[in-house]
Amino acid sequence: MLPRTLRPHRRMHSPRTARRLGAAVLTMALAVSVSALAVAPANAAAKNHDPDLGPNTIVFDPSMPVDQIQAKVDEIHAKQVDAEMGDGRYAILFKPGTYGTTEHPLRFQVGYYTEVAGLGLNPGDVKINGAIEVYNRCLPVAEGADPNCLALVNFWRSLSNLSINFVGGGDGCRDSANFWAVSQAAPMRRVELTGANLSLMDYCTAGPQYASGGFIADSKLPFVVSGSQQQFITRNSSVEGWSNAVWNQVFSGVDGAPAGGPFTDDNKYTTLAATPLSREKPFLYVDGKGKWNVFVPDAVKDSSGTSYKTGETAGKSIKLSKFFIAQPGDDVKYQNQALAAGQNLLLTPGIYKNSKPITVTRPDQVVLGLGLATIVPQNGSVGLKTLDVKGVKIAGIMFDAGAVNSPSLLTVGTQLSQVDALNKKPKLSSASDPTTLSDVFFRVGGAHVGKATQSLVVNANNVIIDHTWAWRADHGTDGVGWDVNTAKTGVTVNGNDVLATGLFAEHYQGYNVVWNGERGKTIFFQNELPYDAPNQAAWQHGKTLGYAAYKINDKVTTHEAWGLGSYIYTNVDPTLHATNAFEVPQRHGVKLHNMIIVSLNNAGTIDHVVNGVGGPAAAAPGGSTTAYLAEYPQP
Repeated sequence: MLPRTLRPHRRMHSPRTARRLGAAVLTMALAVSVSALAVAPANAAAKNHDPDLGPNTIVFDPSMPVDQIQAKVDEIHAKQVDAEMGDGRYAILFKPGTYGTTEHPLRFQVGYYTEVAGLGLNPGDVKINGAIEVYNRCLPVAEGADPNCLALVNFWRSLSNLSINFVGGGDGCRDSANFWAVSQAAPMRRVELTGANLSLMDYCTAGPQYASGGFIADSKLPFVVSGSQQQFITRNSSVEGWSNAVWNQVFSGVDGAPAGGPFTDDNKYTTLAATPLSREKPFLYVDGKGKWNVFVPDAVKDSSGTSYKTGETAGKSIKLSKFFIAQPGDDVKYQNQALAAGQNLLLTPGIYKNSKPITVTRPDQVVLGLGLATIVPQNGSVGLKTLDVKGVKIAGIMFDAGAVNSPSLLTVGTQLSQVDALNKKPKLSSASDPTTLSDVFFRVGGAHVGKATQSLVVNANNVIIDHTWAWRADHGTDGVGWDVNTAKTGVTVNGNDVLATGLFAEHYQGYNVVWNGERGKTIFFQNELPYDAPNQAAWQHGKTLGYAAYKINDKVTTHEAWGLGSYIYTNVDPTLHATNAFEVPQRHGVKLHNMIIVSLNNAGTIDHVVNGVGGPAAAAPGGSTTAYLAEYPQP
């Protein structure tokens, strides 16, 4: 039901090792000096002891009149509601306290490239009486045509670290739930909601009301109406109930999750009682003395429920003074000098056009973006890379490929990571202190011409990929076409002991995901194959038609994945075939659970689910066709 057949409308609406520093003392002094300048607040901010987080970071405190807050958040939403390919980036931050009342609630919507977050140490420290929502986006249609209101393109926004006591506005249907009608790259983290259901679809606008792909973590939620959500992952949370499952919904360590089981027409849930390894995303907070800090949660094994269910989240605080605060337009060399001097990095909202990669050189450094801060590599550079150091945290950043082809947009570790002799002394990675990528997103084309051979390359061992979307654009205002926004692979994993929780990769021209490392695990995978291959000859290798969405190297001996979906919609040539959605070595230690393939809107066929087994999902008039496979190898 409610298949993802509105993809045509998405097209219609527009369609390196780090350089060693010469004189170490002088350079470190320069880095600290530059950082001090970067964090020095403007006069107005100084009175409140607040840092300068850029003009597009708006900080509210509970002493402000609610009407003033309402006017500002509405102003930002008006700018961003249709700015899918725009340059605006915003962070809306709430200091600890209560905002709005039952009689005078604070209710607002979240548009593109907007982060909304509380600044407390716990979600309950910031309380919103009202609602924070995302509704369907109604795309333009010809005069007299049916409305085209949907959430399929509600990308790139976030909500985190606060509590909402839902208060309606007396407007009928809108009083029935707090709506979060989103698709990819729109995470909800550390949110507590009371007073109404949470709906992941918007059933109050005109149709078709489709939604497709989302991520929730570390949240305490009421009953959740999933509705038309075609695929979704919820991790380490609690829910009072859950309804609907279209194709692929995964729960990992979720108290109250629906019962899972083998995929069938009647059961599309995959449920894991605990998440084998997790680390929540770092976040800004203001302590009781008004001091700004970044909290970095610990990694935990075999966990379920929220990280704060028995008290405060385990982890450590880092003073914001230990961060270089970057602004768009800064020369990347100052960021790298600060990182080399041992500081962390905070990217304020905006576009960073860097001709050299940001380079993380030390263990446990944090690179945190606000307001979906976006790195656009120039001249074929890599956007960000890390050396072979453990425990790095990269979070809240979008990478947007530049016009000159980049070998990758983000590279974690070097090829030395896999050399066992080097990985003993010094130790290049740690199972108890994994490098973590949280809410890291990639785009190739769409807003402008973009090219990148690979989007994300993970060379390091012991890495958690906690929610990523790698997207070769299928629509946009510019830079979309088979020979225009070229991109071979979305995610390449070369490291061992890498875990992905929430892995989204779409439309790449070769394999969307290539996994070469041992003992990898994926909990939830969502993929759509490329729309725009001009013919079968352009999209095949040898005698194999197309490319699999998820490819495990033939030499891998151990791998396990749960809840995997791949869909095909080849609108340029509807006769195209992909031989397999998944290609894996046939070994006892390689196991896949709950797979689904879908052919959309009579355009394209996936012949088999995995290795010639299962399927097909064939092009057929009148809608979508699906095929399931509960286990591979089959019992």
